[in-house]
Amino acid sequence: MSTEAYLSDVESFRHLPQAITLLGMSGVGKTMLSTHLRRHADWFHFSADYRIGTRYLAEHILDNIKYKIMHMQDTFVANLLRSDSIYINHNITVDNLDPVSTFLGMYGDPAEGGLNMATFLRRQDLYKWGEQESMKDASHFIAKAWEIYRCKDFINDASGSLCEIVDIDDPDDPVIAALRAETLILYIRAGRADEEALIERAESDPKPLFYYPDFIARHLEGQPEDGAGVGPKDFARSLFPALVADRKPRYQAMADRYGFTIDAADLFADPPQGRIVPDTEVLLERILHVINTQAAENEVAAVNANHYVNACLARAERRALDF
Repeated sequence: MSTEAYLSDVESFRHLPQAITLLGMSGVGKTMLSTHLRRHADWFHFSADYRIGTRYLAEHILDNIKYKIMHMQDTFVANLLRSDSIYINHNITVDNLDPVSTFLGMYGDPAEGGLNMATFLRRQDLYKWGEQESMKDASHFIAKAWEIYRCKDFINDASGSLCEIVDIDDPDDPVIAALRAETLILYIRAGRADEEALIERAESDPKPLFYYPDFIARHLEGQPEDGAGVGPKDFARSLFPALVADRKPRYQAMADRYGFTIDAADLFADPPQGRIVPDTEVLLERILHVINTQAAENEVAAVNANHYVNACLARAERRALDF
């Protein structure tokens, strides 16, 4: 069958071994969708933050925990740790990524749990490196998902900062090239109501985030190096609306050049029930509709569509050799 046949027939498209990278703002529904597909449809859920925490930042996370323990002025625990009588380990899971978040931290007064500027920026750099490497690992995990677990389909639950760790203008950027080689890049675009909900959630419960270097440099300008007097949560809270505005054109540019865009309302809506997570059949129907609509309107999207189907067919051919 030709690639056009797979794109024109829903059943044929469904039978392809899918590999989809989700692009979009933290909180837009990437993890919700990925978790649903893992639990109910046997998709392999590749979590960027899980990979970052367990592979690339694991030692840094544990060293930070040990540092905190050794400076608690509790000689009993410190001596046990120093003599290797006890050991420390994290419990990062796909559903519990708190150790990654707490390591990344927030800039601000150390007396309020914040990080001084130098430490904050060093951890930002470490996270960026870890995220870049984790995205380059996607291809390996697509193969492993099939070879070990026999998961036909793969979902890459990428970080909200994916658009900030790549050179969008460079198709040979290592991360972009790795993702395009195997996966469909799908931007889940938040609507006005979604953005307002994300901002409201960030204001009520701000989380540590990675920031594009130029963006965070502007907001750190004039701030004290030691973070004294700066409330970490207040600082993070003040950044989020500007971060949403800064990332939106980056997401769109990345989707326009290397993937496709689906509105969150179209992906999750199912009137009259309202916002729900689609099952595999509905998800792939909606994705195929987006692919065909955008491919008909845009030559770049048409090239992306054919490129993805060919990647799926090559993957299917490799797997056929396993039997």
